[in-house]
Amino acid sequence: MTEQTLKQSIQSAVKDAMKGRQKERVAALRLIMSDIKRIEVDERIEVDDARLLVILDKMLKQRRESHAQYETAGRSDLAQTEAYEMGVIQEFLPAALSAEAIDLIIDKAIAQSGAATVKDMGAVMSLVKPQVQGRADMSAVSRQIKQRLA
Repeated sequence: MTEQTLKQSIQSAVKDAMKGRQKERVAALRLIMSDIKRIEVDERIEVDDARLLVILDKMLKQRRESHAQYETAGRSDLAQTEAYEMGVIQEFLPAALSAEAIDLIIDKAIAQSGAATVKDMGAVMSLVKPQVQGRADMSAVSRQIKQRLA
């Protein structure tokens, strides 16, 4: 039997949540599925696991930003919804990288690209991004690279 793709795992989770009558979970999972479907229709492609990680990472980033905005606005009800959706999205992302692992990846990328200044940041990011996508906050990784090259 072949291993289940990430998309199939999400579809199975939707079915399980529906059977378990978990309204909030079903809603969060359907948001993920609708984003996948939107991209498949818009770009006329079948989303693979690599592309799905990018989609989930983007969705997680959007939820983090919304959560912060709702917290500052005093809307704890909406912030709770965003926090719940972040938890559901994170279930399908690979385990987060440790700070040491991220540092090691950045060091290797800087050495490999021969980057010396902030102007070379794009070359470093192009090497780092595929390795940390979905496993680390890209804005934090970007800040770390910028600090090292400054």
